[in-house]
Amino acid sequence: MDERILSLKEKMEKELSGISDLAEIDKIRVAYLGKKGSITALMKGMKELAADQRKAFGADVNKLKEAAMTKIEEKTEELRRHQVEMEIASMPSFDITAPAAKNMGSYHPITLVQRQCENIFKSMGFTVEDYPEVVTDYECFEAVNIPKHHPARDMQDTYYLENGQLLKSQTSAAQNAILRKYGPALKENGVPIKAIFPGRCFRNEATDASHENTFFQMEGMMVDKNISISNLIYFMKTMLSEVFRKDIKVRLRPGFFPFVEPGFELDISCLICGGKGCPSCKHSGWLELCPCGMIHPNVLTEGGIDPEEYTGFAFGLGLTRLAMMKYGIKDIRDLNSGSLKVLSQFTDD
Repeated sequence: MDERILSLKEKMEKELSGISDLAEIDKIRVAYLGKKGSITALMKGMKELAADQRKAFGADVNKLKEAAMTKIEEKTEELRRHQVEMEIASMPSFDITAPAAKNMGSYHPITLVQRQCENIFKSMGFTVEDYPEVVTDYECFEAVNIPKHHPARDMQDTYYLENGQLLKSQTSAAQNAILRKYGPALKENGVPIKAIFPGRCFRNEATDASHENTFFQMEGMMVDKNISISNLIYFMKTMLSEVFRKDIKVRLRPGFFPFVEPGFELDISCLICGGKGCPSCKHSGWLELCPCGMIHPNVLTEGGIDPEEYTGFAFGLGLTRLAMMKYGIKDIRDLNSGSLKVLSQFTDD
């Protein structure tokens, strides 16, 4: 193996071993795997080699690239486990022998809707995944085809932490990890990737009857051979009919999202006003519920999936808005109000 490759491999492993903060992981990934990274530079430098040397050199660089991605992912998981363990260790102890309170409370309406959706998708063969609320810039944006300075970031102004990480603005932040987790089973055994991953999202925006700075989404994706938009429509119609226990009027209209191509906005007829128009639907009669579309080839490639062989769909279901429609909640701000008078009226039916 070329000395430059060996030297770079040793340097990367040494730097990874000395990391104790998740924020440093993204810096190393960019330094080695980014467009101007060290490993990328090796690939670009192949043109200077003799023709008989390029094949072997290229194979060694690809091995280094795969090893780098694996080690970075392993280190990320290691640091996350350590972070969770530290949080658990710092939690106060509870007296489990203490008698329970008489008033046990009730589930939050978003929790009820989320569990219902999870059960519906599990019945259709989807797995339910969990993902952190604090993520890296790469996870939230770059891995889903939104590079730095891309205009699409303006629509997702979120909250950044001092260590460079951020509160995820979309559940799409988990897409890359899901593709890498289930990709081997897809390629080796032909097992389709079918997963949903609900979670809380954050955006720095003005609030009104239909917008909040903290809300819940449920991302979903399916990847296999010959997946089409028809599959997307089928699963979404099935889910909505189960949630509302009746056929729901929906419409698809073109929408731009960097991580899908083509992209759509899936709207449902406003169930609060019956489609006549109200503050919740901005007097349009329709409520935007689910940005969706066919997964962009760049996203599949970044997740280790060959877009020439596989296709897939993805959607970002708004759980908060779905709860509003299901329970007739006119103002989204009620859901985060903490008002027991408002929240205690909802039950699991």
